[in-house]
Parts: sequence; structure tokens; C-alpha cells
Amino acid sequence: MSPTGTLSAGGAPDARDPDADALAADTQTLHRALSELVRVYQFRDRDRICCHDISVTQCHALERVVGEGPLSLNELAAHLYLDKSTTSRVVDALQKKGYVERLPNPQDGRALLLEATPPGRSLHHRIQGEILAQEQELLADFEPEVRQAMATLIRRLARAAAARVDTSGGACCSVD
Repeated sequence: MSPTGTLSAGGAPDARDPDADALAADTQTLHRALSELVRVYQFRDRDRICCHDISVTQCHALERVVGEGPLSLNELAAHLYLDKSTTSRVVDALQKKGYVERLPNPQDGRALLLEATPPGRSLHHRIQGEILAQEQELLADFEPEVRQAMATLIRRLARAAAARVDTSGGACCSVD
């Protein structure tokens, strides 16, 4: 790592800075823990959500439209970190199942807004209820102050990660 606490080009920490070494070790530990948590949650979500005849991505889209709708397709794509064409296919599937509808935008007659239908809202609430019940069971083993600290830290980490997401569609890796 450099003295600023980043990994060197070779991925090895700079031995001159003990704080950089600690940051590198903490980063690896946290990365492993978060990777495992993401895998468990992905499996859980796939298992729970797909029982309702929608994909996990469709569920995330429905959640956004229910919670923040009506939304434009571009707004939804930005929330989902997907391109517009992929988001359009996700919305098409939800619309065919009767969970969302495209409505004229009163501000711009050329544009459409996405709105959840009553069956879409009902499905969203059912899925959320199942997931939150499972979450509550998991969190019951932690003291209230630990749960609050976890929520604060996870929100902070999520905001920091979201601020660094590149949605430009460029290459994932730079080649020199």
C-alpha cells in the first residue's frame, strides 16, 4: 500500500506504513465477510423471491417503483445500476405479469412513467413481509445497540460504495 492507504500496483501493502498494513488486513477481512454475506443473501433472495414467479432483479425493480414511483425508465435504471435496455426488459416482464404499468408523464407527453399496479404492490408487500420476518429472526440474537450500530455502518458503507459505482458503461478493468 502507498502511504495513503491504497494497494500498490502489485497488490502488496507498503511496509513503510503500519496504518496501511492494518487497512489492507481490515480490507481483506471485510471483503471476505461481505462476500460471504452477499452470497448468503443472494441465495436467500433467489429462494424467497423466485417462489413468487419473478426474478430477483424484477423484485428490486418492483421495490423501487413501489417505494419511489412513479419513476421514469432512466431513473429506475440508475437505481438498479443497469443500462436502459436491460431495465426495459425487466419492466416488460413485470408489465406482462400485471405488476407495473407505463403511464403518460404529465410533465412530458413524449415520456412514460412506471407505476406499480395493485397486484404489484400486493406482491411487493408479501415478499417484503417474508424477507423481513426472516431478517427479524436473524437479528433477534443481537442486542439493540449492536443492531443500530450495524445499520449505521452498513448504510455508511453502502453510500460510500454507491458514490464510487461507475455507471458509464465503460470497461471494468483498465489496461495500460
